[in-house]
Amino acid sequence: MSLIPSWFGGRRGDASDPFSLDLWDPFKDFPFPSSSLSASPLRGNSAFVNTRIDWRETPEAHLFKVDLPGLKKEEVKVEIEDDRVLQISGERKVEKEDKNDKWHRVERSSGKFMRRFRLPENAKMDQVKASMENGVLTVTVPKVEEKKPEVKAIQISG
Repeated sequence: MSLIPSWFGGRRGDASDPFSLDLWDPFKDFPFPSSSLSASPLRGNSAFVNTRIDWRETPEAHLFKVDLPGLKKEEVKVEIEDDRVLQISGERKVEKEDKNDKWHRVERSSGKFMRRFRLPENAKMDQVKASMENGVLTVTVPKVEEKKPEVKAIQISG
């Protein structure tokens, strides 16, 4: 058994060598942007791990902003489920591989993504709007106006 890790020029492929890198990649089947031991640089990810969403609440509405660079609005779906759940999903297709291309780095993810959010009771589910501009999806969920208590002055007798 080699005491020198294989990345320092030691032996490789020995199952009893705890430093051998070519035994098993525990992350190879997970949808990470890139695994250190991926066999193919064009291996598709099963999800957009880095789909970033901001949820902001204003006095009038809940606003969701989603970064979806390179996607068209036809490739994105916004749905509301009966139990007050907002679901945003879509898919980015893998670029076609040309046999003559030489890839140096692959960091952009591809595949399907889905994010779900349970909306609060004050959301107007029937008035949700969505728009997409410059790769940013904005979903606006208006809020029910809070009824302010009616204050009635009472005359004090005496």
